[in-house]
Amino acid sequence: MAEFKEISPNASAGEKLLNWVDNRFPASKMYKEHLSEYYAPKNFNFFYFFGSLALLVLVIQIVTGIFLVMHYKPDASLAFGSVEYIMRDVPWGWLIRYMHSTGASAFFIVVYMHMYRGLIYGSYRKPRELVWVFGCAIFLCLMAEAFMGYLLPWGQMSYWGAQVIVNLFAAVPFVGPDLALLIRGDYVVGDATLNRFFSFHVIAVPLVLLGLVVAHIIALHEVGSNNPDGVEIKGPNALKDANGHPLDGVPFHPYYTVHDILGVSGFLLVFSAIIFFAPEFGGYFLEYNNFIPADPLKTPLHIAPVWYFTPFYSMLRAITSEMMYVLIACVLAGAYFGATRANLPKVVRGGVVGAAVFVSLLMLSIDAKFWGVVVMGGAVIILFFLPWLDNCAVKSIRYRPDWHKYMYGVFVVNFIVLAYLGVQPPSAIGERVSQVGTLFYFGFFLLMPIWSRMGATKPVPDRITFKPH
Repeated sequence: MAEFKEISPNASAGEKLLNWVDNRFPASKMYKEHLSEYYAPKNFNFFYFFGSLALLVLVIQIVTGIFLVMHYKPDASLAFGSVEYIMRDVPWGWLIRYMHSTGASAFFIVVYMHMYRGLIYGSYRKPRELVWVFGCAIFLCLMAEAFMGYLLPWGQMSYWGAQVIVNLFAAVPFVGPDLALLIRGDYVVGDATLNRFFSFHVIAVPLVLLGLVVAHIIALHEVGSNNPDGVEIKGPNALKDANGHPLDGVPFHPYYTVHDILGVSGFLLVFSAIIFFAPEFGGYFLEYNNFIPADPLKTPLHIAPVWYFTPFYSMLRAITSEMMYVLIACVLAGAYFGATRANLPKVVRGGVVGAAVFVSLLMLSIDAKFWGVVVMGGAVIILFFLPWLDNCAVKSIRYRPDWHKYMYGVFVVNFIVLAYLGVQPPSAIGERVSQVGTLFYFGFFLLMPIWSRMGATKPVPDRITFKPH
């Protein structure tokens, strides 16, 4: 048990209160460790706004969600009407609902930007592998949270979007139909599904999400923040002053709290403008079909998920019967290339190629729809392995070969094109483009151990480069 810290009898009432709390709870210790004495690199730029913005949007979603739950009714016959009641009759209900719906899209925007920053600056590299893994788990939970929340308004697109996605699980061999039934709670999307999704959206997933966010921040503060140069300011080899403080670091508070206030101010201006002037955002943030009550007897002409799921939805649609032959060719080529480059004994090489042939036959024997689900899930799961796929000698894009910048640029453009195609109705040209985009997406990661080592890197400075702005 820690000893109680004494304080002068002449101390102010505020100091006495803080001392009383500190003797029972490490408030000052946590403040120092995570804010005033947590040193962060002094060359953070625009991209470093998005971590704090993600935390802000999480708070917005939780607070607005609490107020929405006060009036929402998770009943198939009442859900749509309760949302209309919130919009029309609850004082400021329209504002709370639009903050929540816009916040969902804002969450994915800032998280995608946050992940992109980690990608280009190598924030997933040693010693931050666990920080990245926690971040990817947050992204996975966020997708589950958004999908389940999307059903709750019980509009046409909510209903049919859930119907399509849940039915995908039925494509899993052997257990698929039972799995889909378990998720729906009924043979069709109905009241039982709505109640299940409501429970997970309001209680289960947010608890896991909050736990992962705390783990993400603790892991980050344990190893220290990365920076655009990829130079470590924490650790045994870091340059420090006489007091043991990093020479290239500044205390997070007040320097980066003020820095983040600037980012928050700009974000809230844009966020407010969308809420008050374009909450539907052209049908991307709130689809027009979702203002129509769910009708199980009337299917919309084109069913598509919300924009932040559409890159992965495009990959799902790209996996057709003929695309399976391309995937099989990739599996066989990858197995042969990997076995020959690894200088394995002939017996082992034959075993690897034989296993690839067996997998190929297995792929042909199972419906392409199942492999579409596998590809869609794999597009997210592969992100977890990024720290072990990148073999470049340097972390930051600043000191990598120039052609690496074009590679990352093409990756971003490809992701945006896939997102656009996922919103559009199926077409022959769109199908071909999405198939090429899917191959590039997976090729970018699976071939990263090879291409990340290619080319001459630039010398990394001993200290970070900083230009005041």
